[in-house]
Amino acid sequence: MAGRLRPREDGVRQDRGDQLVPVPDPRGLPVRVLSTALVVVAALVAAPAASAQAPCKPVEHYVAPDGTDSGPGDARRPWKTIEHARDELRKQRQSCDVVVNLKAGDYVVDKTIEFTEADSGKDGHRVTYRSVDGPGRARLLGARPVTGWEPYKDKIYKAKVDRSFYTLFEDGARATTARYPNRRSDDVWAPYLTSVLKEPEKEAVRQWLYSKPGDWDKSWNLDNAQAVVWSGGSWSWFTDTVPIQNPSWDDNQITLEHWTRYALVNSGGGSRYFLQNSLDFLDQPGEYYLDFAKGEVYYWPRTSIDKVLAPTVKTLVSIAGSSPDHRVRDLTFDGLALQYSDFVSWYRNGWISAGDAGEPHKYPEYDRQIEMPRNRFGAVTLTNTSGVGLTNLHVSDTGFTAIYALFANDHLRVSGSLLENIGADGIKVEGPYPGEGDVAGQNVFTDNYIHHIGELVPGDASGIELMNTGGNEVSHTVVRHSARYGVSLEVRPEVKDGDGYAHGNVFKYLRIEEAGLDSGDMGAFYTYGISNAEPHEITNHVSQVVIGDVIPDASMPDSGTRGVHMDAGGCGFSFENIEVGKVTDDKYQSYQCNEVKNANWADGFDGSKMEYDKIGVTGAFPYPIPS
Repeated sequence: MAGRLRPREDGVRQDRGDQLVPVPDPRGLPVRVLSTALVVVAALVAAPAASAQAPCKPVEHYVAPDGTDSGPGDARRPWKTIEHARDELRKQRQSCDVVVNLKAGDYVVDKTIEFTEADSGKDGHRVTYRSVDGPGRARLLGARPVTGWEPYKDKIYKAKVDRSFYTLFEDGARATTARYPNRRSDDVWAPYLTSVLKEPEKEAVRQWLYSKPGDWDKSWNLDNAQAVVWSGGSWSWFTDTVPIQNPSWDDNQITLEHWTRYALVNSGGGSRYFLQNSLDFLDQPGEYYLDFAKGEVYYWPRTSIDKVLAPTVKTLVSIAGSSPDHRVRDLTFDGLALQYSDFVSWYRNGWISAGDAGEPHKYPEYDRQIEMPRNRFGAVTLTNTSGVGLTNLHVSDTGFTAIYALFANDHLRVSGSLLENIGADGIKVEGPYPGEGDVAGQNVFTDNYIHHIGELVPGDASGIELMNTGGNEVSHTVVRHSARYGVSLEVRPEVKDGDGYAHGNVFKYLRIEEAGLDSGDMGAFYTYGISNAEPHEITNHVSQVVIGDVIPDASMPDSGTRGVHMDAGGCGFSFENIEVGKVTDDKYQSYQCNEVKNANWADGFDGSKMEYDKIGVTGAFPYPIPS
C-alpha cells in the first residue's frame, strides 16, 4: 500500500480515540468497556456507528478459569478459555457489539493467543474482551511453575525443565541470570568489566572480546554463558546479549557467537560488559543458571523455591491481520492483566550494515534502525490493525517489549494502562521503511504509567518509542526508571523530505523521571532523523513536559546526559512549557531548527505557565500509582 495513511473505510472518525462508556453487567457490577468514538449512547445501550438499524444491547459471553468449553458461555456456565470464546464468536453473525467477560482468575498461556481479521468487529460494531470484575483481575500468565526441585548445594536448588527460557521469575519478581560481576541491586545494571584493545589492528572487531589480565577465572565453565555488552567502546547507546562460543584463557579472549552492533573498542576506550549464565556465577539469592544442553535449572530463591515460574511464550496475545488491506478492526482488550513472557537466546538491535536485511528497500540504511525479524514481538504484538483498543491493561514482567506495533497499524489506542518491569521498550511503534507507504499512525497513547523498562535490554530502551510514524498523540503519561530514553521519535538522517512519516505528532502532559540511568549521549526526550533538510517546517509539537534529573551510573564513559536531545535531523519541533532537572551535559541540545517557548534552559522561564496538576496520569487512571 503506497501513499499517505488513508481514513478508515467505515468513515468512523477516531482522531479523539475511543471513549469509555458504561455497559450493563447482568449482576449489576459497575464495569467499563470501549465503543467507537461516534457510537450513540442512550442509557445503557449502544448503537452501531455505521448502521441505521435500531440501537441494540451488546451480546455478552462469559469465560472463567473454572468454566468448561462445552458449556453455553453464559454467566452461570462460562467457557473456560479465551481461544474457545474467540472461535465461537467467529461462528456468530454480528448485529450488535459483543462483550466477552473474563472473570477474575489466572489464565495460563502455553501458546500465543492469536486474533486475526476474522475476529474484527463488523458493520460498525466492536468486539471487547474485558476483565469483568475490575481492572487487572483477569490475568493472562505466560509462565508455569517449575516443579521437582531438589537441593543442590548450600541454598541452591536444581530441577529438570522441558524447555529453554531466557528469564525467570519468583513470586512476581524477575530473577537475575547468574552474572559476573554481581549487580549492586535488583534495579541497576552496573557494575561492569571493561574490554581492552589487545592489538591496534583489532580495534574494529565485533566478535572477539578481550579482557584485562586477572578479570577472568580460568576455572569458569562458560559452556552456556553469554556476554551482555554496551558495544561501541566508550559509546553507551546499545546493548548486545550474545552467547559465548569459546574462551581462550591464555589470550584473555572470548569469541562471541554473533557480531555485536558496534566494535568492542573505540578511540575512547573499551566496552562495558558482564558475563552471565554460568553455574560458577551463582552466588547470591535471586540468581539462576540454566544448562540448556541438560535441561536443568539451578536457583537460589529469595524466599520460597515453590514460587518460581518459567516463561512459556514470548507473546501472550497476537493481533494480526493477513495484510495491510485485510486488517483486524474494532477489537478491544479492556482491564486485562498480562504477566510474564520470555526473552531470546541472543539480541542485537538492528542489522549491522545497510542492506543486511537482504531485501530491496529505497533506504537500505533503515536496516540499521529497525528490529531484525527475529526480534519483532512484544507481550502484545500487533500488525495490520485499525481501531484496536488496549485499555486499562496491567502488563508486567515481560521478557522483551510490552506492546509492539509492527508496520501497518492505525488508530491504535493504549490508555489507562500500567506497564512495569519490562524487558525492553514499554510501547514501541515500528513504522514502515521510509518512502514505501505511510501505513502506520493516528494512534493515541494516553493516561499510561510506565516504569522500570529495559530490564534485559537497557540499551536504546524507551518508555514509548515511535519509529517513522506520524499523527500520534502521547499524553498524560509517566515514564520512570530507564537506562536510556523516556520518550523517543526516530527515522534516519538519510531520509529525504516526503519519505519520512514522523510528522504531526503531539507530546503533551508528560512526566519523565529517572531516565538516562546507564547511558550517555542521550536525552530523556529524544529524536533522530526526523526533518533532514531545510526549511524544517514545524510539524511536531511538545508541551507541558517535566523531566526530572538525568544522571547516569558513574561507570558510564560516554558524553553527558540531556533533558532533550534533538539528534541528527531532530528538527521541525515546537517546544513550549518544558522543565528539566539536573543533567551532566546540556538540558537541551539541538540545531537551530526548532521553536522554543518558555523552557527552563532559556532565560525568562515562567514556572506559572506549567500546568503541573495536569502533567502525568489523570484522576481516572485505574491502578494505584507505583511507589
